[in-house]
Amino acid sequence: MVKHNNVIPNGHFKKHWQNYVKTWFNQPARKARRRIARQKKAVRIFPRPTAGPLRPIVHGQTLKYNMKLRAGKGFTLEELKAAGISKKLAPTIGIAVDHRRKNRSLEGLQANVQRLKTYKAKLVVFPRCPRKFKAGDSTAEELSTATQVQGSYMPISCEKPSVELVKVTEEMKSFKAYNKLRVERMNERHIGARLKKAAEAEKEDKNDTASANALLLSKSEGKSLMENEHMIQVSSTQVPEPIRPGEPDY
Repeated sequence: MVKHNNVIPNGHFKKHWQNYVKTWFNQPARKARRRIARQKKAVRIFPRPTAGPLRPIVHGQTLKYNMKLRAGKGFTLEELKAAGISKKLAPTIGIAVDHRRKNRSLEGLQANVQRLKTYKAKLVVFPRCPRKFKAGDSTAEELSTATQVQGSYMPISCEKPSVELVKVTEEMKSFKAYNKLRVERMNERHIGARLKKAAEAEKEDKNDTASANALLLSKSEGKSLMENEHMIQVSSTQVPEPIRPGEPDY
């Protein structure tokens, strides 16, 4: 007996569902085939690493992923030059090169240059001919102890920033973030008018200073002229008259 106020059962079970089911029974065989292919590739590319050439550290695209680090296509020419590796030598020693990519930040450039230098320090270069060693090839002792790197090497890890715990002070408690944001928004909105007003005030001060200097200069010139006239008058009154012969000198 059906209980409660439920939907009346009306199931459609006459569909041929077996025709719409996808099955795969080759997964175990495919797994074995891939494992054998990896083993053959490792033997073929010996002594190179099985994971392929070295890749740079780059940031993901778009705002959603730009804070995550991943492996890029290849190192830029600027990074290779800073690490002291030529662009023609790099592919021959297991370094991927991408001449299209450009460095947008100094931190990324330094990180990839340091990655190249670390790889170069650990690198063991086998000679083309076993009996003929050339400049840049590793010594016989290093060749005897060299092993093929299996899996990923020099993995890319994102360092988590450390959190510093501080004691909450009264100043922090009294700080009002909303008011501060409002004030800064207002300052940003009025920055143009304030700069214009300050420039006009500075211009007016310069004009007032120039007019005051001109007035002082005119006053000083007038005073000097008056002093010269006074000196001329004083000198004219103080000149003694000549004594005529025959007149008594009192």
